[in-house]
Amino acid sequence: MEISTGLGMLVVLAAMGASIMIDGGNPAALVNLSAIIMVAGGSIGATLIAYPIAVVKNLPTLMAQSFQAGKTDPKSTINQFVALADQARREGLLSLEEEANKVEDPLIKKGLMLIVDGVDPSVVRDVLEIDNDMASRRHSVGISMLETLGGLGPSMGMVGTVMGLVGVLQNLSDPSTLGPSIAIAFLTTLYGVLLANVLWNPMASKLKQKDKNETMAREVIVEGILSIQAGENPRIVREKLESFLLPKLRGQEGADGGA
Repeated sequence: MEISTGLGMLVVLAAMGASIMIDGGNPAALVNLSAIIMVAGGSIGATLIAYPIAVVKNLPTLMAQSFQAGKTDPKSTINQFVALADQARREGLLSLEEEANKVEDPLIKKGLMLIVDGVDPSVVRDVLEIDNDMASRRHSVGISMLETLGGLGPSMGMVGTVMGLVGVLQNLSDPSTLGPSIAIAFLTTLYGVLLANVLWNPMASKLKQKDKNETMAREVIVEGILSIQAGENPRIVREKLESFLLPKLRGQEGADGGA
């Protein structure tokens, strides 16, 4: 689990609550159901206009992914390719077919089967890079939707505030209600800004970083497959693939290769 996402949200809420209480206020005064419905419902509704429902329905999954730790471990992948390169040099490329059936990563499995089948290296690269490109494109759609929600939040907050102020102006005959009514009206703006800058935009940034890490891991796989096909020495394979890692992670066994 990626604890930084939840921890960051808790820090923001704690900071808000503490600042209110220090000034003698009541944090409960910031809770208003109608304002939440206006901002959240309006933002999601507008997003449905901007994106197909097939994309919008993935919103819960995208949010959950921002709480999950990245599954990529390039260092482990590099160790795997070094072992495969050694086997290929000793027993030939055809011996990798059995290993391909044991591999869980679909991209590695696809690459191994391509070289076992004797596919030209340029074609192998094209096939794997197309696979990589399409994965990044799929990720970019979800990230773009979160960024759209981040832009809509403050706008919907302003819409709610204007609606609230219209209601206030229609009831000027009772001055005692003006203060509370205006406060509630401005809560929608607060919720819009909060959702944009504490939820949607940070989640989009988190998923962008995860996509970069996964893209790097897939590039390691492509180069590893081609190195095995070229019959390169396992030591050279390690040196080449570790070039993708941060300098401090090179030469470490089982280290996390996140960049």
